[in-house]
Amino acid sequence: MIVIDPPAVPRYGRMWSHLASDASFEELHEFAAATGIPARGFDRDHYDVPSEYYAAAVAAGAVPVSSRDLVLMLVRAGLRRRKNAPIPEDATEES
Repeated sequence: MIVIDPPAVPRYGRMWSHLASDASFEELHEFAAATGIPARGFDRDHYDVPSEYYAAAVAAGAVPVSSRDLVLMLVRAGLRRRKNAPIPEDATEES
């Protein structure tokens, strides 16, 4: 399942959401590519998504969740990658 939290993080003059998968990075990368979210938005275990992509991501099937639930989902799925942890090869864009 692909999930997205509300655009609540201000940065670079925009508001941002986070897009994640509870199944795999492959599923996440495929969804992002299919919805036009740039690959450069991938950050360890999620995509940073500008608010203008939010409605399209939900329309394409991303389930709206709270930011807390998104993180809990990543932890439970074993896909959470903290900032200081090494990034496994399977988490890269090329997976």
